[in-house]
Amino acid sequence: MSTAPLPFAKGHGTENDFVILPDPDGALDLTAQLVSALCERRRGIGGDGVLRVARAGALVRSGVLAELPAGVAGDDWFMDYRNADGSLAEMCGNGVRVFAHYCRAAGLVGADEFVVASRAGPRPVTLHSWDDGAAEVTVAMGRARLDGRSTVTIAGRELTGEAIDVGNPHLACVVDGLTPQTLAALDLSAEPVLVAGRFPGGANVEILTPLEPDAAPTGAFASHLRVIERGVGETRSCGTGLVAGAVAALHRLGRAAGVVVMTVPGGTVTVTLRAGQSYLRGPSRLIAHGEVTGGFPGR
Repeated sequence: MSTAPLPFAKGHGTENDFVILPDPDGALDLTAQLVSALCERRRGIGGDGVLRVARAGALVRSGVLAELPAGVAGDDWFMDYRNADGSLAEMCGNGVRVFAHYCRAAGLVGADEFVVASRAGPRPVTLHSWDDGAAEVTVAMGRARLDGRSTVTIAGRELTGEAIDVGNPHLACVVDGLTPQTLAALDLSAEPVLVAGRFPGGANVEILTPLEPDAAPTGAFASHLRVIERGVGETRSCGTGLVAGAVAALHRLGRAAGVVVMTVPGGTVTVTLRAGQSYLRGPSRLIAHGEVTGGFPGR
Protein backbone atom coordinates (compact mmCIF):
# COMPACT_ATOMS: atom_id res chain seq x y z
CA MET A 1 0.00 0.00 0.00
CA SER A 2 1.41 3.38 -1.04
CA THR A 3 1.64 6.07 1.63
CA ALA A 4 2.54 8.86 -0.80
CA PRO A 5 -0.15 11.49 -1.41
CA LEU A 6 -1.85 11.31 -4.82
CA PRO A 7 -2.43 14.66 -6.60
CA PHE A 8 -5.82 15.09 -8.26
CA ALA A 9 -8.18 17.64 -9.78
CA LYS A 10 -11.96 17.48 -10.05
CA GLY A 11 -13.96 18.72 -13.02
CA HIS A 12 -17.22 18.27 -14.88
CA GLY A 13 -18.80 18.84 -18.27
CA THR A 14 -22.54 19.51 -17.93
CA GLU A 15 -22.34 17.77 -14.54
CA ASN A 16 -20.77 14.58 -15.94
CA ASP A 17 -17.97 14.64 -13.35
CA PHE A 18 -14.47 13.24 -13.26
CA VAL A 19 -11.48 12.73 -11.01
CA ILE A 20 -8.41 13.91 -12.93
CA LEU A 21 -5.07 12.24 -12.15
CA PRO A 22 -1.90 13.89 -13.54
CA ASP A 23 0.52 11.05 -14.34
CA PRO A 24 2.77 12.20 -17.23
CA ASP A 25 5.08 9.17 -17.04
CA GLY A 26 2.30 6.58 -16.73
CA ALA A 27 3.77 5.36 -13.45
CA LEU A 28 0.54 5.11 -11.44
CA ASP A 29 -0.86 1.62 -10.87
CA LEU A 30 -4.43 2.58 -11.80
CA THR A 31 -6.30 -0.50 -10.63
CA ALA A 32 -10.04 -1.01 -10.85
CA GLN A 33 -10.13 -0.96 -7.05
CA LEU A 34 -8.43 2.44 -6.91
CA VAL A 35 -10.69 3.89 -9.62
CA SER A 36 -13.89 2.70 -7.95
CA ALA A 37 -12.69 3.97 -4.56
CA LEU A 38 -11.86 7.41 -5.98
CA CYS A 39 -15.25 7.62 -7.72
CA GLU A 40 -17.25 6.50 -4.67
CA ARG A 41 -19.26 9.51 -3.50
CA ARG A 42 -19.24 8.79 0.23
CA ARG A 43 -15.77 7.48 0.99
CA GLY A 44 -13.93 8.83 -2.06
CA ILE A 45 -13.76 12.03 -4.10
CA GLY A 46 -16.81 11.15 -6.20
CA GLY A 47 -17.14 10.99 -9.95
CA ASP A 48 -18.60 9.26 -12.98
CA GLY A 49 -15.10 8.27 -14.03
CA VAL A 50 -11.35 8.89 -13.82
CA LEU A 51 -9.23 10.76 -16.38
CA ARG A 52 -5.54 9.86 -16.18
CA VAL A 53 -3.41 12.55 -17.89
CA ALA A 54 -0.33 10.86 -19.38
CA ARG A 55 1.86 10.91 -22.45
CA ALA A 56 0.73 8.26 -24.91
CA GLY A 57 4.24 6.88 -25.34
CA ALA A 58 4.69 6.57 -21.58
CA LEU A 59 1.56 4.41 -21.36
CA VAL A 60 3.00 2.09 -24.01
CA ARG A 61 6.29 1.83 -22.13
CA SER A 62 4.50 1.08 -18.85
CA GLY A 63 2.30 -1.56 -20.50
CA VAL A 64 -1.01 0.26 -20.03
CA LEU A 65 -1.32 0.40 -23.83
CA ALA A 66 -0.15 -2.47 -26.01
CA GLU A 67 0.55 0.00 -28.80
CA LEU A 68 -0.27 3.52 -29.89
CA PRO A 69 -3.78 3.80 -31.38
CA ALA A 70 -3.86 4.74 -35.06
CA GLY A 71 -3.12 8.42 -35.58
CA VAL A 72 -1.76 8.95 -32.04
CA ALA A 73 1.80 10.19 -31.51
CA GLY A 74 3.96 9.20 -28.56
CA ASP A 75 4.15 12.74 -27.16
CA ASP A 76 0.38 13.38 -27.39
CA TRP A 77 -1.45 13.80 -24.11
CA PHE A 78 -3.54 10.67 -23.69
CA MET A 79 -6.92 10.57 -21.94
CA ASP A 80 -6.80 7.23 -20.14
CA TYR A 81 -10.49 7.06 -19.23
CA ARG A 82 -11.95 4.62 -16.71
CA ASN A 83 -15.63 4.21 -15.80
CA ALA A 84 -16.63 4.53 -12.14
CA ASP A 85 -16.56 0.74 -11.74
CA GLY A 86 -12.93 0.65 -12.93
CA SER A 87 -13.65 -0.69 -16.41
CA LEU A 88 -11.96 0.80 -19.46
CA ALA A 89 -13.87 3.01 -21.89
CA GLU A 90 -12.77 3.96 -25.38
CA MET A 91 -14.13 7.50 -25.43
CA CYS A 92 -15.96 10.11 -23.36
CA GLY A 93 -17.01 13.34 -25.07
CA ASN A 94 -17.56 15.33 -21.88
CA GLY A 95 -14.34 13.88 -20.51
CA VAL A 96 -12.38 15.14 -23.53
CA ARG A 97 -13.60 18.68 -22.93
CA VAL A 98 -12.61 18.55 -19.26
CA PHE A 99 -9.30 16.85 -20.12
CA ALA A 100 -8.49 19.52 -22.73
CA HIS A 101 -9.40 22.30 -20.29
CA TYR A 102 -7.16 20.77 -17.62
CA CYS A 103 -4.21 20.42 -20.02
CA ARG A 104 -4.50 24.09 -21.06
CA ALA A 105 -5.06 25.46 -17.55
CA ALA A 106 -2.22 23.37 -16.10
CA GLY A 107 0.19 24.63 -18.78
CA LEU A 108 0.71 21.20 -20.35
CA VAL A 109 -0.10 22.70 -23.76
CA GLY A 110 0.48 26.23 -25.00
CA ALA A 111 -2.18 26.58 -27.69
CA ASP A 112 -5.96 26.67 -27.83
CA GLU A 113 -6.08 24.00 -30.54
CA PHE A 114 -4.42 20.64 -30.05
CA VAL A 115 -5.07 16.90 -30.15
CA VAL A 116 -6.24 14.75 -27.25
CA ALA A 117 -5.30 11.10 -27.73
CA SER A 118 -7.62 8.29 -26.64
CA ARG A 119 -8.28 4.60 -27.16
CA ALA A 120 -10.71 5.66 -29.90
CA GLY A 121 -7.92 7.60 -31.63
CA PRO A 122 -6.98 11.29 -31.81
CA ARG A 123 -9.63 13.91 -31.01
CA PRO A 124 -8.81 17.50 -32.10
CA VAL A 125 -10.06 20.11 -29.64
CA THR A 126 -10.60 23.88 -29.76
CA LEU A 127 -10.84 26.00 -26.63
CA HIS A 128 -12.97 29.01 -27.55
CA SER A 129 -12.44 30.52 -24.10
CA TRP A 130 -10.83 29.34 -20.88
CA ASP A 131 -9.53 30.32 -17.48
CA ASP A 132 -8.56 28.33 -14.40
CA GLY A 133 -12.19 27.50 -13.65
CA ALA A 134 -14.31 27.58 -16.81
CA ALA A 135 -13.92 26.83 -20.50
CA GLU A 136 -15.97 26.45 -23.67
CA VAL A 137 -14.62 23.61 -25.79
CA THR A 138 -15.39 21.97 -29.13
CA VAL A 139 -14.27 18.39 -29.69
CA ALA A 140 -14.07 16.87 -33.16
CA MET A 141 -15.62 13.51 -32.32
CA GLY A 142 -15.01 11.86 -35.70
CA ARG A 143 -17.39 9.71 -37.70
CA ALA A 144 -20.41 8.25 -35.94
CA ARG A 145 -21.38 4.94 -37.53
CA LEU A 146 -24.95 3.64 -37.72
CA ASP A 147 -24.98 -0.11 -37.05
CA GLY A 148 -28.63 -1.02 -37.48
CA ARG A 149 -31.52 -1.21 -35.04
CA SER A 150 -31.93 -3.08 -31.78
CA THR A 151 -34.05 -3.05 -28.64
CA VAL A 152 -33.55 -2.53 -24.93
CA THR A 153 -35.80 -3.25 -21.97
CA ILE A 154 -35.85 -0.70 -19.15
CA ALA A 155 -38.16 -1.10 -16.15
CA GLY A 156 -40.27 -3.58 -18.09
CA ARG A 157 -40.65 -1.32 -21.14
CA GLU A 158 -39.13 -2.30 -24.48
CA LEU A 159 -37.70 0.51 -26.59
CA THR A 160 -36.28 0.39 -30.11
CA GLY A 161 -33.25 2.42 -31.06
CA GLU A 162 -30.33 2.88 -33.42
CA ALA A 163 -27.06 1.14 -32.63
CA ILE A 164 -24.37 3.79 -33.11
CA ASP A 165 -20.61 3.67 -32.72
CA VAL A 166 -18.99 6.95 -31.61
CA GLY A 167 -15.70 5.31 -30.68
CA ASN A 168 -17.75 3.47 -28.05
CA PRO A 169 -21.10 1.64 -28.45
CA HIS A 170 -24.54 3.21 -27.99
CA LEU A 171 -28.20 2.41 -28.45
CA ALA A 172 -30.06 5.69 -28.98
CA CYS A 173 -33.86 5.46 -28.66
CA VAL A 174 -35.99 8.30 -30.04
CA VAL A 175 -39.44 7.80 -28.51
CA ASP A 176 -42.59 8.99 -30.29
CA GLY A 177 -44.72 11.31 -28.18
CA LEU A 178 -42.05 11.69 -25.52
CA THR A 179 -41.96 15.20 -24.04
CA PRO A 180 -39.31 16.79 -21.82
CA GLN A 181 -41.70 16.40 -18.90
CA THR A 182 -42.45 12.71 -19.46
CA LEU A 183 -38.77 12.04 -20.11
CA ALA A 184 -37.86 13.63 -16.78
CA ALA A 185 -40.43 11.45 -15.01
CA LEU A 186 -39.07 8.12 -16.31
CA ASP A 187 -37.62 5.72 -13.75
CA LEU A 188 -34.20 4.77 -15.11
CA SER A 189 -32.88 3.19 -11.92
CA ALA A 190 -33.07 -0.36 -13.28
CA GLU A 191 -30.18 -1.72 -15.33
CA PRO A 192 -31.11 -1.80 -19.04
CA VAL A 193 -31.37 -5.25 -20.61
CA LEU A 194 -29.87 -5.34 -24.10
CA VAL A 195 -30.42 -8.05 -26.71
CA ALA A 196 -28.11 -10.95 -25.86
CA GLY A 197 -24.96 -10.90 -28.00
CA ARG A 198 -25.81 -7.62 -29.73
CA PHE A 199 -23.34 -5.54 -27.70
CA PRO A 200 -20.67 -7.94 -26.37
CA GLY A 201 -18.99 -5.24 -24.28
CA GLY A 202 -22.20 -3.53 -23.24
CA ALA A 203 -23.46 -0.18 -24.47
CA ASN A 204 -24.60 3.22 -23.30
CA VAL A 205 -28.36 3.67 -23.71
CA GLU A 206 -29.93 7.01 -24.62
CA ILE A 207 -33.62 7.95 -24.46
CA LEU A 208 -34.57 11.19 -26.18
CA THR A 209 -37.44 13.27 -27.45
CA PRO A 210 -38.08 13.66 -31.21
CA LEU A 211 -36.47 16.70 -32.80
CA GLU A 212 -38.20 20.06 -32.78
CA PRO A 213 -37.02 23.37 -34.28
CA ASP A 214 -34.80 25.22 -31.84
CA ALA A 215 -36.03 28.54 -30.48
CA ALA A 216 -32.88 30.30 -31.70
CA PRO A 217 -33.00 31.54 -35.33
CA THR A 218 -30.14 29.31 -36.44
CA GLY A 219 -31.93 26.52 -38.29
CA ALA A 220 -30.94 24.13 -35.50
CA PHE A 221 -33.10 21.43 -33.95
CA ALA A 222 -33.62 20.75 -30.26
CA SER A 223 -34.04 17.60 -28.20
CA HIS A 224 -33.99 16.46 -24.55
CA LEU A 225 -32.02 13.34 -23.59
CA ARG A 226 -31.24 11.08 -20.65
CA VAL A 227 -28.51 8.44 -20.66
CA ILE A 228 -27.55 5.28 -18.81
CA GLU A 229 -23.80 4.66 -19.11
CA ARG A 230 -22.34 1.17 -18.96
CA GLY A 231 -20.34 0.67 -15.81
CA VAL A 232 -21.84 3.78 -14.19
CA GLY A 233 -25.66 3.96 -14.37
CA GLU A 234 -27.57 7.11 -15.22
CA THR A 235 -25.36 10.19 -15.47
CA ARG A 236 -26.23 13.86 -15.74
CA SER A 237 -24.68 13.98 -19.21
CA CYS A 238 -22.68 11.88 -21.68
CA GLY A 239 -20.82 13.50 -24.57
CA THR A 240 -20.69 10.49 -26.87
CA GLY A 241 -24.31 9.76 -25.95
CA LEU A 242 -25.30 13.26 -27.06
CA VAL A 243 -23.63 12.69 -30.41
CA ALA A 244 -25.32 9.29 -30.75
CA GLY A 245 -28.67 10.82 -29.86
CA ALA A 246 -28.29 13.58 -32.46
CA VAL A 247 -27.27 11.05 -35.12
CA ALA A 248 -30.29 8.85 -34.36
CA ALA A 249 -32.74 11.77 -34.27
CA LEU A 250 -31.49 13.28 -37.53
CA HIS A 251 -31.44 9.83 -39.19
CA ARG A 252 -35.09 9.48 -38.22
CA LEU A 253 -35.77 12.56 -40.37
CA GLY A 254 -33.71 11.19 -43.24
CA ARG A 255 -30.86 13.59 -42.53
CA ALA A 256 -27.15 12.88 -42.19
CA ALA A 257 -26.21 16.47 -41.28
CA GLY A 258 -27.55 19.21 -39.06
CA VAL A 259 -27.19 21.05 -35.77
CA VAL A 260 -28.94 19.82 -32.64
CA VAL A 261 -29.09 21.67 -29.33
CA MET A 262 -29.26 18.87 -26.77
CA THR A 263 -30.54 19.38 -23.23
CA VAL A 264 -29.59 16.87 -20.52
CA PRO A 265 -30.14 17.04 -16.76
CA GLY A 266 -26.70 18.63 -16.40
CA GLY A 267 -27.08 21.39 -18.98
CA THR A 268 -27.00 22.06 -22.72
CA VAL A 269 -24.50 21.26 -25.48
CA THR A 270 -24.53 21.60 -29.25
CA VAL A 271 -23.90 18.69 -31.62
CA THR A 272 -23.04 19.44 -35.25
CA LEU A 273 -22.98 16.79 -37.97
CA ARG A 274 -21.49 17.71 -41.33
CA ALA A 275 -19.53 16.01 -44.09
CA GLY A 276 -19.69 12.70 -42.24
CA GLN A 277 -18.06 14.12 -39.09
CA SER A 278 -19.44 15.02 -35.67
CA TYR A 279 -18.56 17.92 -33.37
CA LEU A 280 -19.50 18.45 -29.73
CA ARG A 281 -19.41 21.93 -28.20
CA GLY A 282 -20.07 22.65 -24.55
CA PRO A 283 -18.74 23.85 -21.21
CA SER A 284 -16.09 22.51 -18.84
CA ARG A 285 -15.59 23.39 -15.21
CA LEU A 286 -12.53 22.69 -13.05
CA ILE A 287 -13.71 22.91 -9.46
CA ALA A 288 -10.98 21.56 -7.18
CA HIS A 289 -7.35 20.54 -6.81
CA GLY A 290 -5.89 18.54 -3.96
CA GLU A 291 -4.16 15.40 -2.74
CA VAL A 292 -5.54 12.02 -1.76
CA THR A 293 -3.93 11.02 1.52
CA GLY A 294 -1.59 8.06 1.80
CA GLY A 295 -3.13 4.72 2.54
CA PHE A 296 -6.23 5.36 0.45
CA PRO A 297 -8.05 2.10 -0.52
CA GLY A 298 -6.64 0.54 -3.67
CA ARG A 299 -3.14 2.03 -3.31
